[in-house]
Amino acid sequence: MGRPRLIILIRHAQSEGNKNREIHQTIPDHRVKLTPEGWQQARDAGLRLRSMLRPDDTLQFYTSPYRRTRETTEGILETLTSDDPDPSPFKRVNMKVYEEPRLREQDFGNFQPCSAEMERMWQERADYGHFFYRIPNGESAADAYDRVSGFNESLWRQFGDDDFPSVCVLVTHGLMSRVFLMKWYHFSVEYFEDLRNVNHCEFLIMEKQKDSGKYDLKNKLRTWSELRRERAAIKAKEEDKELTDVGKEKEPNKLERQNSTPVAPRKWGGCPQGCNHGKNFKIRRDLAELRQHDENSAKNGYPHVVPELNGSIASRRIPAKKVQGPNNSDDDSDDPRARPAPHIDVTKAQEEVVSSPDGTPSFITIDDRLRNALKTPQKSTFLHIGRDFGGTYSGHASEEEFSENDARERLAAKAARVKNGERTNGREPSATRHAHANKLGDVPNNSDQGSDGDNEAEDLDKAEKEDRSIRGSVY
Repeated sequence: MGRPRLIILIRHAQSEGNKNREIHQTIPDHRVKLTPEGWQQARDAGLRLRSMLRPDDTLQFYTSPYRRTRETTEGILETLTSDDPDPSPFKRVNMKVYEEPRLREQDFGNFQPCSAEMERMWQERADYGHFFYRIPNGESAADAYDRVSGFNESLWRQFGDDDFPSVCVLVTHGLMSRVFLMKWYHFSVEYFEDLRNVNHCEFLIMEKQKDSGKYDLKNKLRTWSELRRERAAIKAKEEDKELTDVGKEKEPNKLERQNSTPVAPRKWGGCPQGCNHGKNFKIRRDLAELRQHDENSAKNGYPHVVPELNGSIASRRIPAKKVQGPNNSDDDSDDPRARPAPHIDVTKAQEEVVSSPDGTPSFITIDDRLRNALKTPQKSTFLHIGRDFGGTYSGHASEEEFSENDARERLAAKAARVKNGERTNGREPSATRHAHANKLGDVPNNSDQGSDGDNEAEDLDKAEKEDRSIRGSVY
């Protein structure tokens, strides 16, 4: 048949938890059963459902796995299929009943605390907002919305079956009924929070329109704002009647002034009773010293501090490498921020400018580069860019070793040629001593340093030499 002609949402009947909320302190929420009055409400709901249906209607039930909803479903089916007083056209064997965990009640956090704490929690939820407030160790209405959204999608896919029943009944809870409608009809969060709860065994009927195929909600949902307006109107009439009886005139805008009285907001976050979290907490010594150092630097200021950056740590960081001393302590004596900015001879640096591979100018002198090279270990492994420029070097047989004197001589020779603008295409005697790999990544057994006709090997060798030169160095 496809889409059902009716979708009916039914809230469970009265449970023991609705009469006595303290029962949730000892009985899990999913085990709370119906009261005798609740059983009667469920049977009456079955009779009302029977009067709404056509004799040729087929039904399919989805129920929450909670005990009170399953018992409500049993009460509805009892009178719906009963032959008393008249034979029923609906037989139990022809109906499908499914337990759907996604229709369960909002999780209120296992066993609930005392009544006073629960009342405080409800007041906090009212101030925070019913939709986004998350119950401690439980769920928010937004969490319930997520799983109801998944159920709606599953239900919509089942509507595509040709043998889907003509009436779909969902036996669930009050909040889940409102969340279901919110998802289906795209209610706003503000409108959802304004909705009042559904009565026990109240039917929310969604009927499909023949022309458009959309479902129209036949119920008029009750809202808190409407209830407040009704109560305000009743109160205004009572005041008018009292003033008329005593013969006094009503003060203009008295009701408006009463309603506009500001109410001091309650403080739920922070520490309403006074904060003592720092009593047993002490910040680490090194973090405290760094924080104090930053505050002092921001107050006193240093020559390299940029005022436009509001004294942040990034603005106080000098553009030089930090030299780690032999002793690494918590003292700030080795902190480069506490020392004046180093002096840079721009005139001398500009004469010895060597651009990095990405075109960024570098003002590091040749002497600084040589000093940095002398600090390297005697056995150093050079990283090659490789054919794919990712650091791989197919066919590389062994590591290349250089002494400090070799590194000094090579760096000085390269620096002199770069400074004088000289370029060389030949191979140096001190270049790599290993054979280049072919296109398959293998080294031929009879290969030497390279052939004159192999342009690719020459390009790789040239790139390798520039990478090892001062021109390709980036410090």
